[in-house]
Amino acid sequence: MPDLSAVTALPFNCEGGLVLNKSTFMMQPGEALELRNFEPAITGGYRRINGYSKYVSAVVPFTSSDTERVLMVATFGSSVLAARGTSIYSATPGGSSWTSRDSGRTSAGKYNFERFNFDGSDKIIVVDGANAPTIFNSSLVATDVPSTNASTGESTILVAPIAADASMTGSGTITVSSTAGFTDPSSGTKSLLIGTEIFTYTGLSATTFTSVTRAVNSSAVAHTEGAIIADLFPPAVTGAKHVAAFKNHMFYSGMASTPQEVIFSAPFDEDNLSVAIGAGSFKVDDTITGIKVFRENLFIFCATRIFKVSGSSSANFTVADVTRNIGCINGDTIQEFAGDLIFLGPDGLRTIAGTARIGDVELGTISSAVQSIFNENISSASEFDSIVIPDKTQYRIFFTKSTVAEASAKGIICVLKGQKFEFAEIQGIRVASTDSFVLQGDVVALHGAYSNGYVYRQESGNTFDGTSILGSYRSPDLTFNDPGIRKHMQRVILNYKPESTLDADLFIRYDYDDVNAARPPAYPLDEAHTGIATIYGNTGTVYGASTTIYDSGVSEPLVRQAVEGSGFAVALKVLDGGTTAPYSLKGFQLEYQLGARR
Repeated sequence: MPDLSAVTALPFNCEGGLVLNKSTFMMQPGEALELRNFEPAITGGYRRINGYSKYVSAVVPFTSSDTERVLMVATFGSSVLAARGTSIYSATPGGSSWTSRDSGRTSAGKYNFERFNFDGSDKIIVVDGANAPTIFNSSLVATDVPSTNASTGESTILVAPIAADASMTGSGTITVSSTAGFTDPSSGTKSLLIGTEIFTYTGLSATTFTSVTRAVNSSAVAHTEGAIIADLFPPAVTGAKHVAAFKNHMFYSGMASTPQEVIFSAPFDEDNLSVAIGAGSFKVDDTITGIKVFRENLFIFCATRIFKVSGSSSANFTVADVTRNIGCINGDTIQEFAGDLIFLGPDGLRTIAGTARIGDVELGTISSAVQSIFNENISSASEFDSIVIPDKTQYRIFFTKSTVAEASAKGIICVLKGQKFEFAEIQGIRVASTDSFVLQGDVVALHGAYSNGYVYRQESGNTFDGTSILGSYRSPDLTFNDPGIRKHMQRVILNYKPESTLDADLFIRYDYDDVNAARPPAYPLDEAHTGIATIYGNTGTVYGASTTIYDSGVSEPLVRQAVEGSGFAVALKVLDGGTTAPYSLKGFQLEYQLGARR
């Protein structure tokens, strides 16, 4: 037993998360130089993350290759939807088979979706950048939003004036120089625009529009000879990449032919794009990367700019700048998180504060502590995915690379603790699509696999579907406020919160991992290695046995481990065994004796 009469102690909490933007000399003891597959817990400490398991036991069927990504996973009612290849399928959670719901689609990219209820019935709409937006009702019957008419967007000249007559309701006539090229109304009511006023018609001759009605949102002003009349036809939303329900209108964007345009439906009618009854569109001056509703605004994220749409209907929708200095590089990273919107900008994760300030919205970068990881992955990732776990105030972003195997796939955990964001690294989850949804009070966090075709539920089990979770924590290099004095280490006391059996190894390293410094072997932190670690707080043995048990029933016990070696700087590392239940590292106390000054 070492002489502890002159022992000095350094206690510290595990808090601050992964910090890579400071030198090891300037880090706080509780911060982490390495934190992989541990999460900063809102209850304190660093917790080994949960695993994931199959949400449906069967693989999602593939069209042409068993390596096809799961392009969409979405919970909807009592089912889960998944897209793979050229088909969309449904399954029952925990089930063993998939049912085709929409097949023969054009091969597409990743899907986006929106759950909504405009008419008292739950629906979900999906877009994929190639096909028409597809709506599924509660019975999982699919209906496509109609494609555009074949009109060329003709214009003509008014020949006979139009009086300011608000009573034009189906019997009016508009005389023009020619109707050539205007939309044939044989398939239904079509629309015209004169100035800012909309008219509908159901009849057409060589020089007249007949059965004309002033639209309900028109102002009934007079129009003189020579006025320009334009054909208004439903705009094309086939190939939309983004979709959002806002103020009872459905908004679409990301069409390849009009990358700067947002198109919205008529109110309470997600598949009606008739301007005459309240549909419309507007353009911004940058390529749109995503759209997201937050509180009373629809935010339009572009490559280098951000806009917001305000108002309650097509009659008063307005578009305003949020910023013209920063944008969102990928719309799949946009999530509502902790009372804000979070998204990936070119300089890392950013938030849009929820409180308006002087007609603008406060923007802030939050990921400077781990910016080196973003720099490493932003330009090389094949795609990005994100998910929110609200009961942990946690946002996860995944960097997927087509050339990187599952075991090496990376991601970042972001946790809001109080007013501070803390970070950790994920490794071993290769993601192609995500969804998180609160179902009957239970958070369902799903991801679709990049290559093997399964849908998984995160926060489930103690492994990555049978693969060990390789967790690691490394402290900064600690000098105990005096790097010139040698410290002879005597003991490390670990305060942890178990959820089952602890199975980990403790390493102690000296002098910045100098190969010439002492390198003691691993100290196993589990009850199977009797006589090595002294564990307080578990039920089992009497005090004084080879593995000491003290104060049974304590929820956050202590592990007291005698250690060897000395150095001017000391670092701790914990490697998790990978298959046991999670536990939290709450804090450490390092006990040492002072040696000679160098």
